[in-house]
Amino acid sequence: MASAPLISPSILSADFARLGEEVRAIDAAGADWIHVDVMDGHYVPNLTIGPGVISAIRSWSDKPFDVHLMISPVDAFLAAYAEAGADMITAHPEAGPHFHRTVQAIRALGKKAGAALNPSTPETVLDYVLDELDLVLVMSVNPGFGGQSFIDSQLRKIGALRQMIDARGLSTLIEVDGGVNPVTARACVDAGAHALVAGSAVFKGGPEQYRANIAALRGQ
Repeated sequence: MASAPLISPSILSADFARLGEEVRAIDAAGADWIHVDVMDGHYVPNLTIGPGVISAIRSWSDKPFDVHLMISPVDAFLAAYAEAGADMITAHPEAGPHFHRTVQAIRALGKKAGAALNPSTPETVLDYVLDELDLVLVMSVNPGFGGQSFIDSQLRKIGALRQMIDARGLSTLIEVDGGVNPVTARACVDAGAHALVAGSAVFKGGPEQYRANIAALRGQ
């Protein structure tokens, strides 16, 4: 059986009126990372969190901040999110003309670099940059909104990525985001995922339920 996945709760589903307290609560409940969904209303049809918010909540947890930039163009904003407290910065290959340069820029800022793949984006787009990535984020819904249903075809992509990574002897992590619940979580891990992003599946029921919700995603 595959090992228990890392859990990165998406604060997009948190209570924004008490965001710092929510971050502290999921940290205490056993989250491995804190996932921050950044949307610009341009690359995706929603508008969410800027670097100022990340800076404001950074002190509420010592866990790594897993920042997913759904913005285009992306390169001009990398430094701002790095300075705000991101530990991992994930961008989309479609978000700029030179994705390899984007990855280099993230690494030059001293941060871990990730690539996010939309449901229609094949894993082969990463063939010539995979060796420089710390993380590949497989979007199992179309980016832009929380609460969507899992797209089953992405399990095949997770498996293909895992084969690519293992064949090259890399330590690149595969993360999955979208429609993750205790059932789809197991399918993702079985397909080869190392880490899972979950919003509503973690935050449902309020803070007293967070620990149990996270444990359920780990299959515990």
